[in-house]
Amino acid sequence: MDSRTRNVAVVLFDGFEVLDVFGPVELFSRLPDAFALTYVAAQPGRVRSAQGIEVIVTEPFDTANTPDIVMVPGGMGTRNLVDDRGFLDGFVDWSAGAEFITSVCTGSAVLAAAGLLDGYRATSNKKAFTWAAEHGEDVTWVPQARWVEDRDRWTSSGVAAGMDMTAALIAHLHGAEAAATAANEIELDIHTDPDWDPFAAHHGLV
Repeated sequence: MDSRTRNVAVVLFDGFEVLDVFGPVELFSRLPDAFALTYVAAQPGRVRSAQGIEVIVTEPFDTANTPDIVMVPGGMGTRNLVDDRGFLDGFVDWSAGAEFITSVCTGSAVLAAAGLLDGYRATSNKKAFTWAAEHGEDVTWVPQARWVEDRDRWTSSGVAAGMDMTAALIAHLHGAEAAATAANEIELDIHTDPDWDPFAAHHGLV
């Protein structure tokens, strides 16, 4: 398995969903030799989550290093970002050299609005799926999936599903044992089947 350390850059914005960010971050942080975490925003300063938690971000798009892995969370703030051309253009330029571009929840709507899911399969939060699927020009939206892996794009369903996707990405890069170790340390019972998704039916998508 690949032994190099990858820089995981988490994109933050006002109205981000806390678990979308810190669930995956908790898993990545259990493997410090494999993943180094950074937080990036369009502009440096305080970023306030949907739950009122504030994070101070020091790295803006225009000066942040090119990441190996990009992760875009969801949250109510995505409703503004999909129409924010300045944010989207800055994000596209900064993330162009990334090995993997990933999203949790409605973060996939942001990727789609930026044109980064055109020609890819993707999923999103099932409660907000219809809204998310309005974005992008050539995205194959998958209504029933815990997460979707399509080459260098990984997208997950809502909120907690981001941890399952993260565990799968860790397993993809460093093996199932590494993913299991990270999950066991935080006492997380992960779903390893990307097609496990009872929430699609709950929200009338299938």
